[in-house]
Amino acid sequence: MRTHAPTALAATTLAIALAACGSSAKNAGSSLGSAAGAKSSTSASAAPKTSTTVGHGSGPTLNVGDQAGDGAQALLTAAGLLNKLPFPVKFADFTSGPPILQAESSGSIDIAQVGDAPPVFAASGGADIQLVSQVVNGPAASAILASKASKITSPSQLKGKRIAVTQGSSADYFLLDLLQKNHLTVHDVTLDYLQPAAATAALQSGSVDAWATWSPYIEQASANGAKVIADGSKYGSNYAYQVASKAAITNPAKAKEIKQYLAIVNKAHIWANSHPAAWGALWAKSTGLPAKVTIKGAKDDWEKPQPISGQTATAEQGLVSAFYKAGLIPQNYSFKKYVSTAFN
Repeated sequence: MRTHAPTALAATTLAIALAACGSSAKNAGSSLGSAAGAKSSTSASAAPKTSTTVGHGSGPTLNVGDQAGDGAQALLTAAGLLNKLPFPVKFADFTSGPPILQAESSGSIDIAQVGDAPPVFAASGGADIQLVSQVVNGPAASAILASKASKITSPSQLKGKRIAVTQGSSADYFLLDLLQKNHLTVHDVTLDYLQPAAATAALQSGSVDAWATWSPYIEQASANGAKVIADGSKYGSNYAYQVASKAAITNPAKAKEIKQYLAIVNKAHIWANSHPAAWGALWAKSTGLPAKVTIKGAKDDWEKPQPISGQTATAEQGLVSAFYKAGLIPQNYSFKKYVSTAFN
């Protein structure tokens, strides 16, 4: 449950078809576009693609940023827990984590699960947010891919290459960490900032040499012949977070709802980890992707709930320092104030 949407996945299918015909077709406060060699070909809107209200009972509506198909609503549905929400919940679907936190910063979203990098960029841009829950992801759920025809077989061969990545997403930090550990910098490559649908087409058409992304795009691209050059077993942080707006957690009624919501979502994560085939089958139905892709994605992208701790701030501080040293955020600020243990 990283950051995708059915509209994005449907667009991905269309983009593949366009690429096959020869056509070149997952952030608040982001300053990534200023990096040397960066090219922003596709922007992500902070407006949701679709929205659905579920739940029952009284109380204010909890506004959840989501990614339809493999996000919280789909996960709760698969686990049989959607009807357990004892208050109204509005799920608004986005393409990736960065636009979700843009919407949260504007006040239209109360809480959402995103990867490790979006909160760093959102906070650097002045967003008033709090990390209130976390999961550790399977390492195979992050990867950098090369096309079937590419001669790239290791990260050290990326120097001088054009790489697609979604700006400000978890893949952004994965890529930065991978480059640094292979004695490269963002100035040694050309970055194409693309949303997943456009990146899929770009990799297949050859307009980029590699693509840093997450599940199920890894599994989808692999099924179409792309090669995994490296995954999260050596690079990135493999954490994702439930991020709430400060306005929501300081509202007593919404804070109570957030605690209940997190407990139910964590149960759904535990169910999905022990039922990857069932979770993957629903994932396939809701996205239109082949079941072999989504079931593999469900097995790769397991998510183990953990309590927020002092290590959470330490882990995110590592991202802050890395992005600052790379010249991708304007200041090396303290992340500690953006972490809350009140919802453990």
